[in-house]
This record gives sequence, C-alpha cells and structure tokens, in this order.
Amino acid sequence: MSAQSIRLEANRANALLSTGPRTEEGKAKSCLSAVKTALTGRTVLLPGDDAAEYQRHLAAFEEEFSPVGLRECELVQSIADTWWRLRRIPALESALFAKGRVEFANMFEEHELAARPHLIDAHTFLVYEKQIRNLQLQEARLTRRREKETTELRAIQQQRREQEEIGFEFSKRGADTLTPMHPMDPGLVQAPPSPGKSYTENSSTTLPCIPIGSSGS
Repeated sequence: MSAQSIRLEANRANALLSTGPRTEEGKAKSCLSAVKTALTGRTVLLPGDDAAEYQRHLAAFEEEFSPVGLRECELVQSIADTWWRLRRIPALESALFAKGRVEFANMFEEHELAARPHLIDAHTFLVYEKQIRNLQLQEARLTRRREKETTELRAIQQQRREQEEIGFEFSKRGADTLTPMHPMDPGLVQAPPSPGKSYTENSSTTLPCIPIGSSGS
C-alpha cells in the first residue's frame, strides 16, 4: 500500500471517530463558532439558512439598485450579504438568552417568581457576555460597512447617470445641427453629370447638388 493510500485510510478513520460535540454545551459552542464564521468570513449562508429565501433577498436588492457594470454588481452583492448577516444578529442574541433560561431554569428558586426571569436573564448575560459583546461589535462593524458601500454605490450610479445625460445631450445637439440636403429642395438644383456619365431615374448614385446662384465652376 502506498503512503498516499495509508494517509487516506487514516483520514477516514479519524473522520469516523470525530462525531462532533455531544453535550448541549459543546453543541452551543460549536454553533457560536459557526456563527462567528458566518458573520466575519466569506460564508454567508449557514446550514440552517433557506437558500431560496436568500436568492429572493438578493433579487430584491438587484431590483432596487439595478446595478450596471462589475463594480456596481459587486457592491450590490456585498450590501445584500451584509443585510443578511445583520438580520441574523438579533435572532442570535435572543437565542443566547433563550438558552440561558433553559440552562439556568433551576436557579434563584429562593426569590419571588416574578423576579426569577429577570435574574436568569442577568445571569445569562454575565455567563455569555463575551459572545453577546461580540455580536454587538459585529453589528456595529457590519452597519458601518453597509453605509460605506451604499454611499459608494449611489455616488458611482449618480456619476454614471450624469455621464449618460451628457452623452445623450451631445448626441441630440449633434443630430439637430445636421440638415441633410435633398435634391428636391427649392434652393437647390442638380449639377450636370460629368462628361461621359448620365444619370437615370433609377440610378443608385445620388446626384450632387449645388445652391442656386453658385458659379458652378
């Protein structure tokens, strides 16, 4: 057996032994790690996200901004992805507190029943303060990125529209200044054909025209 085959077999054996986190705490940490990757890395969709909903989300942004050219398309894509990540953050924060209410449900039994939910939420915040703070930092970072890219996109599109308007106005003025001469205009007469040439009614050659009163030399 070759060395490459041995490595492949070893990798398969390790994969069978690695079944992922088994406890609820381990699963929660694994989930938070995936969330961190989805908020800061290139990954936009998590395994539980609806891909069809994401496509509709992206199509809505493309319809709103109608990007033209590579840079505009890149900005619209990035803005849509940033919005998608921002929508996830409140749900993640709520999930942390919901987890805390289950995890710490048996705490503060010596206190009044009405006060216990608030005490559990406070305890959850202290336990998961690092994760909650991280979500808040990511939200602020993504918000700044969204605003920056939206401003850049609108500036590029405004510049493009202005250039298109200038080009259209220039073409319009150029067309207005062109006054093609027609052989039947009253101020024109047909010049005589050159020696050896004759023009017929069905000739495809346009007769040259000169204004009346010209020397014709």
